[in-house]
Amino acid sequence: MADIKFEIEEEIGVLSENSKGWKKEFNKVSWNGSAAKYDLRDWNPEHAKMGKGVTLTEDEAKSLYEILKGIFE
Repeated sequence: MADIKFEIEEEIGVLSENSKGWKKEFNKVSWNGSAAKYDLRDWNPEHAKMGKGVTLTEDEAKSLYEILKGIFE
C-alpha cells in the first residue's frame, strides 16, 4: 500500500477523547499535497496514526452545517 502523506493545516476542534488518548477531531487536512479539506476522524496523541474518517469539501461542509442546524435549532 502506498504511503499517504498528510498535513494538518488547521486544528478546528476536538469532539471527544477515548481512554487510550485518541481524539475525534475536526480539522483542515491536506492529503498528498492537495488543497486542504475539512476532515473528521480519530487521531492518536502524536497525530502519527489515524482512524477511518470523512473528508469534506467546503461546499459539503456547508451542506452538513445546514442539515445539523435544522436538526438542533
